[in-house]
Amino acid sequence: MTAASSAGTATPRLSLVPARMDRLPWTRFHWSIVIGLGVSWILDGLEIQIVSAAGFEKTLGMTPAEVGATATIYLVGQVVGALYFGRLTDKIGRKRLFILTLAIYLVASGIAGFSFSVWFLWIFRFIAGLGIGGEYTAINSAIDELIPSRYRGRVDIAVNGTYWAGAMIGATANLFLLDPNIFPESWGWRIGFFIGPVLGLIIIYLRRHIPESPRWLMTHGRLEEAERTVDEIEAGVRREGVTLTEVPPEKAMSIVEAPRLGFRTVTGIFLKKYPKRSFLGFSMMVTQSFLYNAIFFTYSLVLQNFYHISASGVSVYFFPFAVGNLLGPLILGPFFDTVGRRKMILGTYGFAGVVLAVSAALFQAGSLNATTHTIFWCVSFFFASAGASSAYLTVSEIFPLELRGQAISYFFAISQAAGAIAPFVFSSLIGNGLDRGPLTIGYYFGAAIMILGGLIAWFVGVNAEGQSLEDVAEPLSKAPMAEAS
Repeated sequence: MTAASSAGTATPRLSLVPARMDRLPWTRFHWSIVIGLGVSWILDGLEIQIVSAAGFEKTLGMTPAEVGATATIYLVGQVVGALYFGRLTDKIGRKRLFILTLAIYLVASGIAGFSFSVWFLWIFRFIAGLGIGGEYTAINSAIDELIPSRYRGRVDIAVNGTYWAGAMIGATANLFLLDPNIFPESWGWRIGFFIGPVLGLIIIYLRRHIPESPRWLMTHGRLEEAERTVDEIEAGVRREGVTLTEVPPEKAMSIVEAPRLGFRTVTGIFLKKYPKRSFLGFSMMVTQSFLYNAIFFTYSLVLQNFYHISASGVSVYFFPFAVGNLLGPLILGPFFDTVGRRKMILGTYGFAGVVLAVSAALFQAGSLNATTHTIFWCVSFFFASAGASSAYLTVSEIFPLELRGQAISYFFAISQAAGAIAPFVFSSLIGNGLDRGPLTIGYYFGAAIMILGGLIAWFVGVNAEGQSLEDVAEPLSKAPMAEAS
């Protein structure tokens, strides 16, 4: 059955919306997209870092297990939010969802700052996770559809990498908020919960002026609105003194309203129509998530057990690690658009794995200290961070527009499940810090799966650089040109 027939009796219509969006130069409009939408990952990094070091356990009388459960509940909320709102963002639009999900996060995180008991805190940490999980699907979808094709890779990768900017903000805030000489012990952590909402209030104002994705409008029976939206964007570009070339008629696309997609249909598209791409998305997301969670959630234990760094001193080693993770996507991102997706994914995943393997050998030989081991982590994750960000880019651009949000949500949920296993496995390998052998094997395994993820991308990846999203994955609502009126 063709897209046209599955959409009913709707007459196919021609549209230049995708070609018009992709031929735009970089302007203030695109900066507004990056600033207005790109804050999501910053908020997530901020949340994780604030909560991981928060002092609420004393105020609320929490056990260590309950503190750990707080982080888990937030992550579970992210998965549920991604799955639920991912479907909605494909159904009712990107803009509604990136406003709604940010509002959910703002309210829930702020209320969590007033927690008076463990159960109250857990409820609103879960709801805050729902909001951030929904943000991922709506934001990545909107960014990819609003940014011109020749800039899409670097922007998506840079935005996803800003998680670490949020983590650095959170770590810096904790230095002051958790200092009893500056703030009372019962108030510092509460103030920390308000940092994200304050930033979010500023951003939600900016988002009000970001339009709905014209590509989404085009495929959902709102072609006139899509054309008007692009007209307004182009008018803003011309006001900046830019002369826009006309788009040739042969670049028009024949479109009908998007067909309704049930779960069985969506599953069939992933597994039957795009099995190689589904395997690609699965392998990239799982490998990077496993490595990240394995190292990130246990690096403090490694520093304490093998290098005898105090718990308070661990934060000193966090900042260079975070800086390496932030710089990787910013510096390497443009090469995903110029050198190419497959080459850069293989390179970033591969280099990250090789550097980690070298550090594992030196770790086993006792040739590292806390500083040199951290340097190896910084170098490895300089590449791994860009690779991890490219995993989100990949699953966002290689599937049809009509199920982009759902694709992001499904693979995000899978990666979170795989990542959740890693901290438990690696913390078990650390043991009491007397035997380096088990952890060394763990490092070799982490290195191997990263290299494997890069090789899979090389052999089954998609050369999406510079290509329109509609050329990378044909929309389900596309009709044969002969049928168009």
